[in-house]
Amino acid sequence: MSATHARSTLPRQLLGAVCIAALGLTLVGCASKSRLTTGSVPSTNQPLAAMNANELHSAAASYGQAYDRNPKDAAVGMKYASVLTMGGRTDQALAVMQQVAIHNPTDRTVLAAYGKALAGASQFDKALDAIQRAQTPDRPDWQLLSAEGAIHDQLGDPATARARYRKALDLQPNEPSVLSNLGMSYVLQGDLRTAESYLASAVRQPGADSRVRQNLALVVGLQGRFAEAEKIASAEISPEQAGANVTYLRAMLAQQNAWNKLKDSDKNNTN
Repeated sequence: MSATHARSTLPRQLLGAVCIAALGLTLVGCASKSRLTTGSVPSTNQPLAAMNANELHSAAASYGQAYDRNPKDAAVGMKYASVLTMGGRTDQALAVMQQVAIHNPTDRTVLAAYGKALAGASQFDKALDAIQRAQTPDRPDWQLLSAEGAIHDQLGDPATARARYRKALDLQPNEPSVLSNLGMSYVLQGDLRTAESYLASAVRQPGADSRVRQNLALVVGLQGRFAEAEKIASAEISPEQAGANVTYLRAMLAQQNAWNKLKDSDKNNTN
């Protein structure tokens, strides 16, 4: 068997669980990039992805107050939903986006964010419908194509998913979030070597964020390279965020005792 098509020896059930979780993070990342065009949105000093739990809680309170003052404001509602999603409050984020979509039924950006919120709540068929309604064939949006691909992956249709990712890359070459989604698509099929090549490329691109590094660390860890995985998860970020990344990595690999198996494997490989 060639290295390019090497398959993981870990159970497919585990691969599916960790890949869906990681794809979900990337999908959230797309939601946080929604175009905001109003001065009524509260300002923050750092990206949402870099915030810890306390900072996310504070940001949610601030955006929530702005949303309460004007629930029809699309920019405020989308940002509030993004903060809620990053804090794990997906049901509340979906409820917010439902209201925003009701008040802004023809806004493409709102429909896209609503679709991503539906996907975050595992309502994939509805999410696909919302995102496809937001897309226009004459001026396709690469973020929508990537989000659609992630949904197809979670619906068990990797061929369609990868076609969407590649269309997105035609529009936005070397975009790290799309390369990351494409890599995680191969994880679902157990093709970890191919997955790693796409994720390694994603990490090298300008604009690659912590979520992309986490996905690479996850795939490296799934191949038994435990020490390398921790190093990747902790690279180029603050000690606090590094700790959060390693905690994420441990949580993803903890299922079916995979973490201990990888530690033992790593020790044996270094002896």
